[in-house]
Parts: sequence; structure tokens; C-alpha cells
Amino acid sequence: MKLLVYGAGVTGTLFASRLHEAGLDVSLLARGERLAALRRHGVQLAEGDSPTVRRVPVPVVDHPAGEYDLIAVFVRTHQVDAVLESLAGLEAPVLFLLNWAAGPEPLGAAIGHERVLLGFPTDGGTMDGDVVRYRAANFTTRRVATPIGEPDGRTTPRLERIVRAFRTAGINAKAQPRMDAWLKTHAAFEVPLGQAVHTAGGPVALADDPNAVRAMLHVVRQNLTALPTPPVPRAFAALRTLPEGLLVPLLRRFLRSPTAVHSGLSDASPSTVAELDRLAEQMRAYATAGGR
Repeated sequence: MKLLVYGAGVTGTLFASRLHEAGLDVSLLARGERLAALRRHGVQLAEGDSPTVRRVPVPVVDHPAGEYDLIAVFVRTHQVDAVLESLAGLEAPVLFLLNWAAGPEPLGAAIGHERVLLGFPTDGGTMDGDVVRYRAANFTTRRVATPIGEPDGRTTPRLERIVRAFRTAGINAKAQPRMDAWLKTHAAFEVPLGQAVHTAGGPVALADDPNAVRAMLHVVRQNLTALPTPPVPRAFAALRTLPEGLLVPLLRRFLRSPTAVHSGLSDASPSTVAELDRLAEQMRAYATAGGR
């Protein structure tokens, strides 16, 4: 399988490295300063706070060219439109592994509906200069799988082939028959949470303000109610039905946990803010339509 990983941030770099080390024919697409750094030093990885930096010689390109069996896209939500323009002239299937609540229709309209697959990366990490620092437990654990799926929920030969290739590379992937609903549910929770954390100044600061947590939960409930399909996973339905008096303390406890404190929730960069704004815009479309 010949693959192009489009996007050389944390998740794209980790995926490309795993696939390359597993012996797959993979190229990593990067631009600007990131491209220059990768050409100078190759991919540089470090686990957690370890001083040991490992270099992986993943081939790097600056534009999609040639024939691929799969293109995996790892970019921010607000960057998708520019990516679609560069992929329109190619023929390979495209797996969008990113935050996306607008459904597969706008993606398919730009590149061809038959080419679109959806997914979400469950790994985590940060950029430390040119080094990607990752949390191995999040990336390979069997408890946190990377869901991918066809927009219409079918289990197709190409979906099975992608899952096998990812698992061969040590990536815990699984087929998700309701991937579109999964992404919408994730955004319904993530957008209010991320915006509330940034307004408060961090997850712990938000946890210290029960009224702000209560207001955030109210928006989450509005989002889940407006969705055109039931939440996926089903457990998110509990956010609509369990008493506020139970959920607010649970959310405050989560916000103080190491998982929240060391996650991307603390990232207040312009890119993160722009991504949340674009996701919020996508979610508002459902509220405006009355969930239809």
C-alpha cells in the first residue's frame, strides 16, 4: 500500500513514522518551516519528557503528486478547504482523520463522494521545537482505538484493508459504522469544553468555577439535542439525561485530572482557537436547522 500522509503536525508525523517503520511505502507532506526542518533532520520523536530523541527517515514531499492507494489527511478543521483544492485532481481515496462536524457532503462535493472516508486520531502529543513528544499509551493502547469508517456505514474491502494496515503498524484502529455521528458527537462536547477552558484560562481554572462548568454543560446539552442522529458512543446520551447535580462535580473532577491538564485543552494557540471557531460554526448549522 502506497500512502500519503497530508499534514506534518503531531498526529500526522506519528502516523507516518509508524507506517514507515512497519515497512509501508509512505510519504509525509509538509510545508514551510516544518518542511525545511524535516528535510534537515528527518522526523524526530521523543516519548514524554525523555531526553532521547529518535530519528525516523520518513520521505518528505511538499505537494501531492503521483498515484497513491490512500491519502490520510491530518490538518485542523479550518485548514480543510485549502487541502481539498490540492486533492481535487487526484484519484486516491482520502481518509480525513481530524475534527469535522459538517458531515461528508462538503468533502465529497470537492473531491468526489466515492473517495471520502472519515476518522479521528486518538493519539496525543506536543511539538517541542522540531521534536514530536508523544504519549505512547494513548497511541498504541487497546483501550483507545482510532475509529475510521465509510460515510454510509458500510464495511468495505478498502476499509478492512486500511484497518489491517494501521494495525500492522501498531496503530490500534477499528472500523466505526457510524463514523459521521461519532464526529458530530465529539464536536458537540469538545467545542463548548474547549471554549470554556480557554475563557477560564485552563482546565483547572474552569474546574474552580462551578457556574462556568454548569454553563458549559448547558451548551453541550443543546448541541447534543440539535444533532440529526443519536450520540455515538451512546454513553454521551447521559450528558442529556443525568442530573446536573451529578454531572457538574464529575466534570470538575475530570478538569482537574492529569488527563485534562496534560491534554490539548491547555493549548490556547491561534490554530486551536480557529479550529474551535470553525467547529462551532458547523455545530450552529444544526441548531439553526432545528436538528433536522
